[in-house]
Amino acid sequence: MEIILLERIEKLGGIGDVVTVKNGFARNFLLPNNKALRANDTNRKLFETNRAKIESDNAERRGEAEVRAKDIDGKQIVLIRQASNTGQLYGSVSVRDIVDALVEDGVEGVSKAMVELERPIKSLGLVDVKVKLHPEVAVTVGVNVARSPDEAEMQKQGIDVIAAMFEEEQAEAVATALEPDSEDEFEEGTPPSEVAAEDAPAADEQNEEEGDKE
Repeated sequence: MEIILLERIEKLGGIGDVVTVKNGFARNFLLPNNKALRANDTNRKLFETNRAKIESDNAERRGEAEVRAKDIDGKQIVLIRQASNTGQLYGSVSVRDIVDALVEDGVEGVSKAMVELERPIKSLGLVDVKVKLHPEVAVTVGVNVARSPDEAEMQKQGIDVIAAMFEEEQAEAVATALEPDSEDEFEEGTPPSEVAAEDAPAADEQNEEEGDKE
């Protein structure tokens, strides 16, 4: 289907461009969201008549988005989730979760359609997510998925929480393996304290004999 773009669409074109797209993409997304018009004679004339206003409105929205971008770009939100020891979440983080977290952080006006998340987040860690405030203005938001605020802070500092936890478990396992079994030692031989006690009288007798010789 041939359409006239009413705003810039990534990988397609800018305002006023006539492009060919798949019918489903046009009918399900572009046309119902007022991002394009069917490219027929009536709509071509309509667009040219209103081109100046369409471009002016777009420039105004772009300017507002650029102002908002300064406060949002680089922002990091924290999402606390349950996860296994391998870092896999019991569930996932969706676009809705990200939007809700942004709202809680004081960011308004971000809709689900603005958040570009290729697939739900299913593991702990830091993920950069693209948010398009306007077709020509995009920002990056960091999503910090952790099991606790402390772990979130560690991840923020660049620490791999899962790797650190694995190393700690390995260190504990090695320490446990190296610990002597005191009960077994006592069964196999006389404890050092008892040996010292048994040797003490003998040493005293030897000292007395040496004293008598003098």
